[in-house]
Amino acid sequence: MNFNKLIKQSKTEYQKLLGDETPVIMIGAATCGNSAGAQAVKTALEEELEKNQIECKIVEVGCIGLCYAEPIITIIKKGKPAIFYHEVTPKIAVELVNSYLLGDDPLSNYALGKVDINYFEGKQEDSIKESAEERSKEEINSTEEIPSLFDLPVLKPQVRRILRNCGFIDPTNIKHYLAKEGYNGFMEALHLTPEEIIEKIKKSGLRGRGGAGFPTWLKWQLCREADDETKYLICNADEGDPGAFMNRSLLESDPHSVLEGILIAGYVIGAKEAFIYCRTEYPLALKRLKNAIKQMREYGLLGDDISGSGFNFDINIKEGAGAFVCGEETALIASIEGERGMPRTRPPFPATSGLWGKPTVINNVETMASVALIMQKGAEKFADKGIGDSRGTKTFSLAGQIKRTGLIEVPLGKTLREVIYDIGG
Repeated sequence: MNFNKLIKQSKTEYQKLLGDETPVIMIGAATCGNSAGAQAVKTALEEELEKNQIECKIVEVGCIGLCYAEPIITIIKKGKPAIFYHEVTPKIAVELVNSYLLGDDPLSNYALGKVDINYFEGKQEDSIKESAEERSKEEINSTEEIPSLFDLPVLKPQVRRILRNCGFIDPTNIKHYLAKEGYNGFMEALHLTPEEIIEKIKKSGLRGRGGAGFPTWLKWQLCREADDETKYLICNADEGDPGAFMNRSLLESDPHSVLEGILIAGYVIGAKEAFIYCRTEYPLALKRLKNAIKQMREYGLLGDDISGSGFNFDINIKEGAGAFVCGEETALIASIEGERGMPRTRPPFPATSGLWGKPTVINNVETMASVALIMQKGAEKFADKGIGDSRGTKTFSLAGQIKRTGLIEVPLGKTLREVIYDIGG
């Protein structure tokens, strides 16, 4: 399959979706949105659109991170900024169809914020604050009461890199990911030696996002240099910490970013097989992961001789039974092997003796997504945020006694006071 042609086709289709005469309604349909009533809102929209014979595309997207504001829908009309609406009920959905799709009143009292359509296409990446100069006078006048989404207190301090696609693409459609430079990082990796990629990861300053903060490049190098032909890669998605949902949200909203990182890591260490260890309590994440892996196979991104590179690789899912201890890497390995999930003493470390006694790299979900980002955007881009030896950004889940619960992403070095009070409210 001609990958460049596929990327071009995917971008064209995504741009057509956003810029077509036909309006688009995006519905946040991750676990938080669905539990807040997103599917009832979708049904109400479909019925009202049919009743009024309005042609409109409805797309289910992932979680933008504003869980406190769910259900969230986004309405995109040609020539207008995308408007995000919060706490939408079936009744409000019907009002929006009649006032904004049939008319031109955006019902700003229901709006959360607006985003320039260019952001969806990745043209504004970090400068995600809309500027009046870039918007037409008509756009400003018709939606002037609605603030820029990224000027809201919950989003203004954030730097969305790992979460850049969450809430803006359909996670079940690989073409949406391809349209946002998806798998370009892997294709770039195939033109480099494993040593060159390790050097890139080292230059980025990426450290494991699972908690221990071990340098990712060093773990990869130790495994690559281990004297054994058979090596394994494990992506740890066993997120058992109370109140934590960073991994779940990313897998539900942008699974291909994680899978691309897994591909790159597997290529570097010389593995032919990877396992994603994900708990059964994450049914939607598992469903979207399985769908994404199926799409990878269909597009020639898994299997033998991927893209004519000689690289053979496959990804399997191991569903955990919810034991908190299996988040620890040696207990996780035991579980995959069919044994009782119990930690063992180290050394030896998994990088030299892991799954079935073979050299094994274990990285968590966010680390894998970070790898894809580094290969797509460059090590320097990744490292331009952070503090000291801790480079890049980090996702956190906010829950409990705060006003604005949800998933956030901030540069490492941000204080807890800023996270809890400024962002969490």
